[in-house]
Amino acid sequence: MPAQERFLVVVNHEEQYSVWFADRELPAGWRAEGTEGTREECLDHIERVWTDMRPLSLRLRMAESG
Repeated sequence: MPAQERFLVVVNHEEQYSVWFADRELPAGWRAEGTEGTREECLDHIERVWTDMRPLSLRLRMAESG
């Protein structure tokens, strides 16, 4: 992998995070979150912001029942 390769942090409708190649079209159902950098920088960002791994739909159901 070239050192200059850039990645994006992407998020889906369930607020699940991933990294994606910056020079490729985003996969269906995902949007750019706003962070771009090396793969490691993007993974570090995800580790800081994705503190609740449960999908959004599950978090909402649990909040309604609790």
